[in-house]
Amino acid sequence: MTTHAPQATQSVTLPASLDEAVAALGAMPAAVPVAGGTDLMSAVNKGLLRPSGLVGLGRISELRGWHYQDGHALLGAGLTHARMGRPDFAALIPALAASARAAGPPQIRNAGTLGGNIATAAPTGDALPVLAALEAELVIAGPGGARREIPVSHLLAGRDMLEPAELIGFVRVPLLHAPQVFLKATGRTGPGRATASVAVVLDPARRGVRCAVGAIAPMPLRPLEAERWIASLIDWDGERGLAPDALAAFGEYVAAACIPDQAPLADGGEAPPLPPAVLHLRRTVAALARRALGRALS
Repeated sequence: MTTHAPQATQSVTLPASLDEAVAALGAMPAAVPVAGGTDLMSAVNKGLLRPSGLVGLGRISELRGWHYQDGHALLGAGLTHARMGRPDFAALIPALAASARAAGPPQIRNAGTLGGNIATAAPTGDALPVLAALEAELVIAGPGGARREIPVSHLLAGRDMLEPAELIGFVRVPLLHAPQVFLKATGRTGPGRATASVAVVLDPARRGVRCAVGAIAPMPLRPLEAERWIASLIDWDGERGLAPDALAAFGEYVAAACIPDQAPLADGGEAPPLPPAVLHLRRTVAALARRALGRALS
C-alpha cells in the first residue's frame, strides 16, 4: 500500500458500523483504514504513504468499548490508550492498562488505539508484549458479516495475515483475576519508545507464569522454558514468594533466552563475545524480568 506516486487522498468514508467499514474497504481496495492516525499520518507526512482513500473508524461506537464473554473481555479495537489507562479498566487487565499509560505523551494516548497498535505491529508497540503474555486472540471482521479468530501472536509473526477488506474488530483477553505487571525501559527520561519491555502475567488456575519481552525483536518473544522453570518453584497454595536469587536467576534465564550468545565459529573456534550494546540490552531485559516477576508475586 506504499507508493511514491504524488497523488492526494481522493475520498474519505466515515462508516457507522464495523460491517459498513468492511464493505467500504471492499469497495475501495486501495483505501486505508484509519482510527487514531498516530502512525498513519506520520507516514503520510514523511511521504512514505499516499493513500487514494481513507476509511475512518472513529464513528463506530462498538469499537470504543468492551463487554464480557465466557470469562474473557472482548475489547473494541478502537479503545484508546487513554481509555485503557483509567482505573476501571486497570482493575480488569492491569498490565494492559500499565502499557497504555506508558504509550507516550498525552496527545498520543488520547488518539492512539489498541487495534492500531496491533495492526501497525511496530516492535516497540507497548501493548504487544502484554497481549502475547495474555495469549490474547483477535476477532477479525470480514465481508458479508464474517468473523474469524486468530491468536495475536500469529498475526505479529506473519503466520496468519489480514485478507483484503478485513479489519481487526475486537481483542479477546482472558480475565485471569491475578497479578500482572508491565515494565519498560526507554532511552530517555519520561515517555518514549521502549528499548526493551517485559510483561509478566500470573495464571494461578493453571499454576503458570507467562512472560513476553518486547522491543528487542520484530515481535514479542516468549521464553517458554524460563516460564515453566520458575512456575515449578512457586508455592501456588502458599504465599507465592520467591527468594531474591531465584528472581535474579529468572531474569538471567529470560534475557539469555531472548538474547542468546553468538554461535561458535565455523572452524570450531570459540564464539565471539556479544557487543557491549547487546550485553547492555541483555542486562536491561534481565532487570526488567526480575523486577516484573517480583512485583507480580508481591
